[in-house]
Amino acid sequence: MPTFRKKPVLTEAVQFTGDNVAEIWDAFGADGIYGPTEKNPDYLILTTVHGDEAPARPGDWIIPDGNPGTFYPCKPDIFAATYDEVVERG
Repeated sequence: MPTFRKKPVLTEAVQFTGDNVAEIWDAFGADGIYGPTEKNPDYLILTTVHGDEAPARPGDWIIPDGNPGTFYPCKPDIFAATYDEVVERG
């Protein structure tokens, strides 16, 4: 999975494409990430650190929020302005 640097904090993130829920669950686990559902087929529901639910639409980045099972969505333009991809040298 790509790693990105939040200036200056490191974080992991996966961009939701609309059909990569399994990849997101593989990366973070399914706890706190729900959907898509029949009622909401076009987005995921994320549990936030405050216990609220936040929608993540295709194109949004899914970012863990510090506590297990909590996440927040980030719009692509905000993500691009805030994070730089870290290229690991091996």
